Amino acid sequence: MSNRIVLIGAGSTNFGLGVIADFFKSEPLNGAEIVLYDINSSKLQNTLKIALAYKEKSNRNFEVSATTSIKEALTGAKYCLISIEVGSRFDLWDQDWKIPMQYGFNQIYGENGGPGGLFHSLRIIPPILEICGAIERYCPNAFIFNFSNPMQRICHAVSVKFPDLKFVGLCHEIKSMQRQLPILMETGYDNIEYEAGGLNHFSILLNVKYKNNGKDGYPIIREKFEEFYSNLVNDHEGFISQPGAERGVFFEIFKHYGYLPITTDSHLGEYIPWAYSVADHQAILDFYENYKRKCLGFYNDTGAYEHFFDPQNHNRKEMVAAIIEHIELDSGYKINAVNLPNQNFINCIPDGIVVEIPAIVSKSGVHGCPLENYPAEFGSLLNLQTGVIQLTTQAAIQKSRKLAYLALLSEPVVDDAKSAERLLNTMISVQNDHLGYLI
Repeated sequence: MSNRIVLIGAGSTNFGLGVIADFFKSEPLNGAEIVLYDINSSKLQNTLKIALAYKEKSNRNFEVSATTSIKEALTGAKYCLISIEVGSRFDLWDQDWKIPMQYGFNQIYGENGGPGGLFHSLRIIPPILEICGAIERYCPNAFIFNFSNPMQRICHAVSVKFPDLKFVGLCHEIKSMQRQLPILMETGYDNIEYEAGGLNHFSILLNVKYKNNGKDGYPIIREKFEEFYSNLVNDHEGFISQPGAERGVFFEIFKHYGYLPITTDSHLGEYIPWAYSVADHQAILDFYENYKRKCLGFYNDTGAYEHFFDPQNHNRKEMVAAIIEHIELDSGYKINAVNLPNQNFINCIPDGIVVEIPAIVSKSGVHGCPLENYPAEFGSLLNLQTGVIQLTTQAAIQKSRKLAYLALLSEPVVDDAKSAERLLNTMISVQNDHLGYLI
């Protein structure tokens, strides 16, 4: 096989090495050309050095190279993977999270939703649109997979600016179901069939059943829910939490809407105006500080990346290697969660908003599956985000400070117009290198 797979943002710690390791575990992709691209040459060389070491270990016939030239990377590419950040990631994230709170806005986490999610979006959408412009020039028929956050808003902006690109958003939060459902349902994962959907980081388990007898799995989930989640230790991203951590918003959603969320308070709470009153703030902070330490010290900890390269470990960090395999095999494989523009996949959300849904994979790409009878009550929470998403896209594309302000006013947690205006002015000043384009 001579397929050219380009990793854009390959210097990223978890993303670059984790995805490369997934490819090296793939027999159907053996022989592909993997091109590592990043604007940070030192981080890129770190990734290349480790990737070549794993190639030698794996005995696979991949061609691996690295470049800081976007044209060189993309020319002839069939698959493009995007995972980037801009600037000093955690310094900016701290500002996104903490500065809005100084203006009285009780947001949670500040990565994907709330005022922080807006500023994050307005920083990262322009460079991703530049990357997509280059893809349109050099490899317009490539399949593109985005891992960058804020997922909903990035994917929406790309779908508006470049509607003909084959652009799909991927997130591994759905893997929580793979870890939790077998324990709750007392059966193997291979015996479980389920559907989940909503918006990225804001999805719920809609239905679940046992494959062998068709029995509904929700009764046993409801029976075991409180005890199980009150004692569950979250070991996601290598962090070992306290039992029951980050389940305040999670419990409220299950209690009032009757559906199991697929993620925890730090993500769920970003989108809901009442979430601050019930969230497990200490656990969110603990996770954030641990994640920050892990990422900043990644290359100083050999064990942090060596586990990716264990040839005996066949578990995959991300879904993208399997998706590419099944595009090549034209298999009709079903994947549990992708992010695509809504085309009546969820009928209570406007078309065009990027939704997280199951999909079928074939040689023509990734095709969303409709989720019938989506609960309108939970859909009303999702729709709190639709206007924010649309205005964020327009603000970024039109480089409009006015539209950025209107997007901020449409955020569910924003309840003071004057404070919102002062906040926007402050953030543009503090992050002028990234937000100064707004005029």
